[in-house]
Amino acid sequence: MAKIKKGDKVQVIAGRDRGKTGTVLEVDVERDRVIVEGIKRVTRHVKPGTRASNQAGGIENIEAPIHISNVMLVDPSTKKPTRVGYRNEEVEQDGRTVTKRVRVAKSSGKDV
Repeated sequence: MAKIKKGDKVQVIAGRDRGKTGTVLEVDVERDRVIVEGIKRVTRHVKPGTRASNQAGGIENIEAPIHISNVMLVDPSTKKPTRVGYRNEEVEQDGRTVTKRVRVAKSSGKDV
């Protein structure tokens, strides 16, 4: 189970965008990188596409990946960055008991 997932609200703790918050758009598990909405925007020069796609060329501003260690999950109750822990929880499913791991904010102890 990943500590940071797509759709999580995170705060950047290192780099040029330190202190900014945003929502995770994509997680690259193999390279340990995340793309956060509105963070680390870079300029890309794009060539026009083929005739079939009708994509225009030009200059685009896109979000670049950030290493996952440079972001922290924002605690939903305190709105401050927090570490993530896990708790095993017994859940009733189809008449049997199943153990599930639940992400928990370390600072407040509440579920994320």
